[in-house]
Amino acid sequence: MSDLPIGYWLKHLDRLIENDFDRVLASESLGRRHWQVLNSLHTEPGTTADLDRRLAPFLEEDESTVAPAVDRLRELGWVEGLVALALTPRGEAEHDKLLARVKEARARLTRGIGDEEYRVAVDVLERMSANLEQD
Repeated sequence: MSDLPIGYWLKHLDRLIENDFDRVLASESLGRRHWQVLNSLHTEPGTTADLDRRLAPFLEEDESTVAPAVDRLRELGWVEGLVALALTPRGEAEHDKLLARVKEARARLTRGIGDEEYRVAVDVLERMSANLEQD
């Protein structure tokens, strides 16, 4: 067992997840943020402001909006609309194709970790977050 603090492991894991997603999506010249926008619009169409709210927990400190990711997906023909955004039929097809790769990445991340262990880890992190949000 490591003596390193939880903050170290959270930041280290986040970097590893980010790098793994970048590798998974590299063939499409996309990154994690593009996937998050694509997946969010697949679940529920909306505006850039809606996406900013939904994805705010994932944005880096120097990142105030997901608009650049939306613009890239629009350039690819995967997103349509200027205000109200939705996936195009091509965007839906690409989402489904990428989802298979994302599921493989998630399986690698959780290899050797049972469902109960995973739920406990998420629960603990959620409670730690709530503790600090209350203060």
